[in-house]
Amino acid sequence: MRLLLVEDDNHVAAALSAVLARHGFEVTHARSGEEALQALVPESDGFGVVLLDLGLPDQDGYEVCGKIRKRTSTPVIMVTARSDVRSRIHGLNLGADDYVVKPYDTGELLARIHAVSRRSAPDETGAAGDGALRLGQVRIELPTRQVSVGGSVVQLTRKEFDLLALLAQRPGVVFRREQIISEVWRTSWEGTGRTLEVHVASLRSKLRMPALIETVRGVGYRLVAPTS
Repeated sequence: MRLLLVEDDNHVAAALSAVLARHGFEVTHARSGEEALQALVPESDGFGVVLLDLGLPDQDGYEVCGKIRKRTSTPVIMVTARSDVRSRIHGLNLGADDYVVKPYDTGELLARIHAVSRRSAPDETGAAGDGALRLGQVRIELPTRQVSVGGSVVQLTRKEFDLLALLAQRPGVVFRREQIISEVWRTSWEGTGRTLEVHVASLRSKLRMPALIETVRGVGYRLVAPTS
């Protein structure tokens, strides 16, 4: 897999590139936001994942994330020193597919890279099923992977859509956290649990319906179908 590493620290980039290469990745190193955007021109060969450090010298990392999402659907993993939920939700709202917080374990990073790359497959094959799901003002178009609320399209990341579609297929049914992680992230890796919480919070924010997804303490989540 080709991976675009956006990191301004050459020493960090060199060490990380060596680790990624040992795991079969072909790494292209961009030292700034502008270099990253130039590497992602439409006529390029394409990357499987973009690993984006938010501490860039020329542009705000969140701004770069938004620009990347406008020009490509390649999965983006943000690397950030900010551990607060609001910062993570902001990145997800801009189109990031996942995040990893510094300092991170190499095994954790590799697991997240493999997870987001696996989740890109449904978009490429279009094997999402037929029809649409309607929940009050919420409409989920499974073939096109488009979500709208009251007729207005809401932009979701791959995982946000997959999470919402999973819960919406059985409104009122409680999905265990382990089941959601297995079906949406296709992994049993325990560290994904925190990512699930952030994605649920992001969905509530984007849909502007905080009561749509209910937390069942100690178990998981369920979708509460709106009455109108």
